[in-house]
Amino acid sequence: MIAAFPTPARLRCPSSAFLCRKPLLQRCGRRPGLGRVWKSSITSMCLATAPPAPFVKEGALKINGRTALADVPENVVVSPPLADASAAFLGAIADQKDSRDYRLLCIFRFKIWWMVPRMGTSGSDVPSETQMLLLEARRDLAVDDDIFYILFLPVLDGSFRSSLQGNSSGELELCIESGDPATRGSHFLEAVFVNSGSHPFDLMKESMKMLAKHKGTFSVREQKQKPGILDWFGWCTWDAFYFDVDPKGIEDGLKSLSKGGIPPKFLLIDDGWQDTSNEFQREGEEAAEGSQYGARLISVKENKKFKGTSNGASTSEATSLKDFVTYIKKTYGLKYVYVWHALMGYWGGVNPDALETKKYNSKIVYPVQSPGNLSHLRDLTMDCMEKYGVGMISPEKIFEFYDDLHSYLRSQNIDGVKVDVQNILETLGSSYGGRVSLTHHFHQALEKSISKNFEDNSIICCMAESTDSVYSSKVSSITRASDDYMPRNLSSQTLHVAAVAFNSIFLGEVMVPDWDMFYSQHFAAEFHATARALGGCGVYISDKPNQHDFEILRRLVLPNGSILRAKYPGRPTRDCLFIDPVMDGRSLLKIWNHNKCTGIIGIFNCQGAGIWPSINVESTPISEETYLTGHVSPNDVEYFEEVAGDDWTGDCAVYSYNDGSLSRLPKNGSLDVSLKILQSKLFTVSPIKSYNQNFQFAPIGLIKMYNSGGAIESVDFTGDPSLCHLSIKGKGSGLFGAYSSIKPKTCKVNSTTEEFMFDPENSMLTLTIPSGAEYWEISLFFEV
Repeated sequence: MIAAFPTPARLRCPSSAFLCRKPLLQRCGRRPGLGRVWKSSITSMCLATAPPAPFVKEGALKINGRTALADVPENVVVSPPLADASAAFLGAIADQKDSRDYRLLCIFRFKIWWMVPRMGTSGSDVPSETQMLLLEARRDLAVDDDIFYILFLPVLDGSFRSSLQGNSSGELELCIESGDPATRGSHFLEAVFVNSGSHPFDLMKESMKMLAKHKGTFSVREQKQKPGILDWFGWCTWDAFYFDVDPKGIEDGLKSLSKGGIPPKFLLIDDGWQDTSNEFQREGEEAAEGSQYGARLISVKENKKFKGTSNGASTSEATSLKDFVTYIKKTYGLKYVYVWHALMGYWGGVNPDALETKKYNSKIVYPVQSPGNLSHLRDLTMDCMEKYGVGMISPEKIFEFYDDLHSYLRSQNIDGVKVDVQNILETLGSSYGGRVSLTHHFHQALEKSISKNFEDNSIICCMAESTDSVYSSKVSSITRASDDYMPRNLSSQTLHVAAVAFNSIFLGEVMVPDWDMFYSQHFAAEFHATARALGGCGVYISDKPNQHDFEILRRLVLPNGSILRAKYPGRPTRDCLFIDPVMDGRSLLKIWNHNKCTGIIGIFNCQGAGIWPSINVESTPISEETYLTGHVSPNDVEYFEEVAGDDWTGDCAVYSYNDGSLSRLPKNGSLDVSLKILQSKLFTVSPIKSYNQNFQFAPIGLIKMYNSGGAIESVDFTGDPSLCHLSIKGKGSGLFGAYSSIKPKTCKVNSTTEEFMFDPENSMLTLTIPSGAEYWEISLFFEV
């Protein structure tokens, strides 16, 4: 079940990145005697000019001309390069000495469902269950620009799944497991993919593309259809009601948001709508903590709360889920209604004996976690599922179950689903060919049912951060990228934002990372709101009815219910990749993204509020009143040439949302920023372009919105020697701002002449887009 591997790699610096010692057989499993011989597969490819293919010589693995692994055993071999790439697989049958000047970033699972980052400099800093390892290396320690990166991705190899971990000797270990005692192996030729390049985000992107093509078990984000919910404001019932959700509460929430002028267009009815039974909870007796996770599904239909109107819903004609959903769509203008369900139907699975669920041949099984998971935090949910068991649907019946459930939901006017508890499959692989095979099978059935029954690829994946799930995702395009948003946990607010940003480096190449819901009326509400404004994600809240901060919501949501969603997954800037923005006591977190015509940078103080879980590192305490200082630069926005285009002067207009100030900076220029704990600032970065060699211009967008540049769709120029015309097309109403080197002669919005303000001191042009204008064209005329 667990294949052992030789004593692993250690980090070292003088002339190499990772070195290996002579292998010893170290076991990584639950049962003695199952460890066999280890084989790893390592692929290397350079992204820019093609360097020599990797090779082993005199005991060293050479990547891009540098020693990546030293003391390589004699039984390690390199296969011929892959076609059309300077890449190869490294195989073995059956490690640097001290670490210095190298920095690393790990993305690892601190509990079975979720990941967080860890930064370090040694193999001992690599936690178990590491699913991505990025190493920063330098050819010349004296030259800052001479940096390149090495990426290690433990992947799926046949029926086996691999992960990385360090040990107290500074060695890097590879753990390979199947999750099934009957599924054993000793030859693993494609367990770890390694690649190198000078650009970390290119490196990640191209590596995932190569893996997707070679493995064929998953697809990258760019190739997947994106559900329409991503571009509309949403409301989720979970933190508003938890399990007590009912039609009256839902209508109360929709009504209060609509009255405040922020109508949700997407509703997610979370846990609490399904028809379940629970043998571990008896009426009149106090329920044991966590016993709710012993409940099992007894029907694919809704429970009695959503049948009839005895709960007080104002929809007197509603007698079913369909009636209720149809009513709220019509009354409140909802475009999409999704419902929640677990991958196995419910937390406790499907009842084997219930009349309507017998046909799925489920049986009660008891999850078994891998040693890697058990080395970190225990999880109450998982503990309860181990205690009460899971009614596991027969793999032969799983498509029938999904098809029955989803076709019924579609008949009830439901548009899609959020599918939770996905990583449970890795604990149920015994007797089913192992965790990888089981996950592939269930995901294929799930995605087939989604495609058959719903339009628009309408699924949100959740609790699915294991590589078993990630590398089984062929169609699904949204996944939760963090632990739950926990409004009552004061110390988790900063961790949530930082974790999603770092996890998105890895997850964001396969899926659109979902930042989860948040409360708009909360001490950390603006911190969360600004993060989602640049996250490239959907925006949805979980406010209780009549408990909303509409000022914050108006900065995220346009009057028609749409949002200004950024283009890519929001990720840390390059200079933040290897620093700890939560626990080092000095570093601020910067996140970058794009719109169609501008860049956006957010800077966050995540220090002092909480500590990373499962990391035995002391945090540096700081006072709540302490300011930390950092800087933002146009150079922080990766791929800026995409928005700069032609006629770029090389300078940028940088607008600070928080200060309302506009600055002109060269691409390498910077602004200092000082923040206290749980404070953040947003900056729109727009390329200043020269038009007709007579004036310069850069649009900022709707400057009262967090992501102002998200409102701009295009900028076009026409002109003659005396009169120049700029056309800016966009969406939403409110105050529009731009950098302009000269004052326009006239301004029109949708062909109507409008007044404008121009400040020659900072070259800032502002005008008002009238309310009700969902889409607009600004025409600016300049005499030159």
